[in-house]
Amino acid sequence: MGVVRQAGEWVNWAGDQRCRPARIVAPRSREELVEVVGATAAAGGKVSVAGSGHSFTEAAMTDGTMVRLDALRGVLEADRASGLVRVGGGTVLRELNDEVAALGLALENLGDIDAQTIAGAISTGTHGTGAGFGNISARVEGVELVLGDGSVRELDAAGEAELLRAARIGVGALGAISAVTLRCFPAFVLERVDAPHPREEVLDRFGELAAANDHFELFTFPYSDRALVLERNRVDSPPRPRGRAAAFLNDIVLENWALEALAATGKALPAATPALARLAGRLAAGGRTVDRSDRVFVNERRVRFTEMEYAVPREHGPTTVRHVVEWVRANRYPVFFPIEVRVAAGDDADLSAAHERPTAYVAVHQYRGMEWRPYFEAVESIMDDFGGRPHWGKRHFQTAATLAPRYPRWSAFQRARDQLDPGRVFTNAYVERVLGS
Repeated sequence: MGVVRQAGEWVNWAGDQRCRPARIVAPRSREELVEVVGATAAAGGKVSVAGSGHSFTEAAMTDGTMVRLDALRGVLEADRASGLVRVGGGTVLRELNDEVAALGLALENLGDIDAQTIAGAISTGTHGTGAGFGNISARVEGVELVLGDGSVRELDAAGEAELLRAARIGVGALGAISAVTLRCFPAFVLERVDAPHPREEVLDRFGELAAANDHFELFTFPYSDRALVLERNRVDSPPRPRGRAAAFLNDIVLENWALEALAATGKALPAATPALARLAGRLAAGGRTVDRSDRVFVNERRVRFTEMEYAVPREHGPTTVRHVVEWVRANRYPVFFPIEVRVAAGDDADLSAAHERPTAYVAVHQYRGMEWRPYFEAVESIMDDFGGRPHWGKRHFQTAATLAPRYPRWSAFQRARDQLDPGRVFTNAYVERVLGS
């Protein structure tokens, strides 16, 4: 039965979610995964599948059996003509990007972290930015699930369209994802231009900027009046990667070491946070990069934090940002990290935060070890007023009762859950809180 590790503490990337599974199992094949799940369910146990631990919620936590899909990785099949690529559920996005690039392909859109597994990324609705582009799950053409009874179910649009709409973002509640079929696209090059601007000017032009760029986002510190605008657009020119020294200076020294130093100072001296944030806003300088798409999408994140992110109708994005800034300043709350704002097209996954509406994603962060709850509660209250839907992998305080009215296909997802996991083998405290028992 797979490789069984000694039970021990599991900790997420941020270091603030911990659990002690009864056992941690790493199947070496789909057949071993089937055996693990079937045996656990037959014994009345629960199964939780953990990816790379990049969720800020309790999504992967369990005191039962934790399954790691590390061995179920890599490209299993690929059709360059159609762009369809089938990969193991444990494939880390960084590896996937390299493998599809070798095939002359690329994922259409990506977030700024590539350490997640593909199964974890689609289960929580991981997204990038771009008014005309959906999240990663929107390009999922098939999902292979190992169900609670140990059977294997292949879901695709041709035969199981309704179930696939549920499984594209399943919050880990439908089964263990052993493989995913993605629609990829011909490899492309992006030009990224970063430039600081007055925040109010950017928010006033938010819709215009989102429409004018393939991939648009902004960062702004609540105590600064500036915003760093990131514009990424497809170009026909060849990649021109930055030199190693320039990349190290920007990606490591400025975006990580300097950020860590300023955040740690704010943690030790909370009263200095406004001044430190204004300094950070001034340090957010411009820059230009032309490179392979995934290398432009992704940033290196070494500074640990916790995060909340909400999806609101796109037209309300600027207003919610203004309200968050107003709350922070009115309460002189010691938050140093920036607000991040991205956009996405609507899609049809049952539990997508962007379900059937053009979306603005507004994310807030707090440095590791600092108080975050009052800030996040205030932000959630603001987002509630604008029909906000939380990111499934980031902190929020919602329950199934408060979430159900926000998703037109909530009942359809629950029917899919009843069909695929009637015994609730794939459940834990988080799943029960956000989806019900």
